[in-house]
Amino acid sequence: MANKEQQIKNSLLYLLPTITTSVLPFLTIPIFTRILTKEDYGVLALAQVYAMFVNGLANFGMTAAYERDYFQYREDRLKTPQLLYSALLFVMLNFLLLALSTYVFRRPLSNLIVGSAEHGNILFWAFCAQFFYSVNYYYLTYFRNSETARDFVVYTIFGTVINVIISLFLVAYLRIGVVGLIYAQLCSGATIFGIMSYKFTASLPVSLSMPILSKSLQIAYPLTPRIFLGVVATQFDKYMIGLLASVGGVGVYSIGQKISYIVFTYMTAIENVFSPQVYKRMFDLQDKGGAAIGTYITPFAYISLFLALLVALFSEEVISILTPRSFHGAIDIVAVLAMYYGLLFFGKLNGPQLIFMKKTHLTSLLTLGRIGINVGLNIPFIMRWGAIGAAWATLLAGLISGALSFFVAQHYYEIKWEYRRIGSILLTFFGSIIVVILLREGNIHYYARMAIKLTSICSYIYTGVKAGIITTDNCALVKNVLVGSGLQMVKRRTTE
Repeated sequence: MANKEQQIKNSLLYLLPTITTSVLPFLTIPIFTRILTKEDYGVLALAQVYAMFVNGLANFGMTAAYERDYFQYREDRLKTPQLLYSALLFVMLNFLLLALSTYVFRRPLSNLIVGSAEHGNILFWAFCAQFFYSVNYYYLTYFRNSETARDFVVYTIFGTVINVIISLFLVAYLRIGVVGLIYAQLCSGATIFGIMSYKFTASLPVSLSMPILSKSLQIAYPLTPRIFLGVVATQFDKYMIGLLASVGGVGVYSIGQKISYIVFTYMTAIENVFSPQVYKRMFDLQDKGGAAIGTYITPFAYISLFLALLVALFSEEVISILTPRSFHGAIDIVAVLAMYYGLLFFGKLNGPQLIFMKKTHLTSLLTLGRIGINVGLNIPFIMRWGAIGAAWATLLAGLISGALSFFVAQHYYEIKWEYRRIGSILLTFFGSIIVVILLREGNIHYYARMAIKLTSICSYIYTGVKAGIITTDNCALVKNVLVGSGLQMVKRRTTE
């Protein structure tokens, strides 16, 4: 297993694409929100709902199955490429079939989802763009599981830069409208897919295996309803806002979600470090791995929630600076959804627990339950409070369904969580954000609110110190890694 220093290096490497994919879009938001309308963002968001939904069907649960089976075949030089290419071929054939269906029925689908048949082409190209994003995941998972963080980082950053450049050219310069954002995603995704496919086939010869694919499908197919229902659960709020409120409300909500989603992106970067280690402990230690995982995972929970806290506390400043007044309704949406995405950290362990135990059918049942809770809360909340109601309903549904999933996953593979430390972290996290939201709703003076925000950050850091996460040794280790990485970069440049 990787030592602490190597994991810190990998964490810093994985944070590079996270910073890039977060900062660059942040820089474009002030530009795009002054060119595109709330309604444009609403159309884009609804088209992406369909794209994620149908691509979930195309993947057929193979992403989770591939990640698990990689560790089963990682020592076999023949079966490793067979697993990868068999999964890719299967998914690509599914995509072609669904792409043809989407193109033929694009106008009625657009009328059903967006509310107007004229956006059929946006719907189709959004589906194609999302496909390349999802299929690239298989290559990136290979890098992550093999702990070749550098390749993961390079391709992710390169794709983000291409996306931003093309979107600025199409939307800000050519002024072709919101479809320019979709074309940019399509071009960047296809480019990265082509480059990675060339690199992989050169170093990992193409080889297929029907028995391996069949075994993966046995794990994957019970996950398909979960993915199918999962998209419904996570995207239903947007559709209901468009149906019960307005497309413009969807646009404001999507901007808030886009900014708060940095929390989930950041957590995914951290997950790239701990997920392989969690699976290794499961496979190597079996039932005894639960205790090792519990101790190992607490610092990752702390640092994941820290960014969620920062995003939620300073949502007012971010939205006010980045967007015109017509989008300022997203301020509280950002704060509430940041809490929701922070909470999802704990759900990232539930999946591996059930997948490792081959209880994948339960994930679909749990997702179905989550949808029922989400729908049941979203409809009255949206009807009463609009877009901000959707955010609160999503958070409340996440708390209820997350607790249910946690107990089920613990039943089949128990992780010995450090409940006292985790509890103090969560109490400080939720308490700080809710206090700031209430102060803003009460129109308390801005300087007083800022003082509370800074106090909240100090309290969270103090919690980390008391929990033994922020220590002199850990800080020194991070410093040594940063200095060492910097010296290595200088040496490389000097050599070149």
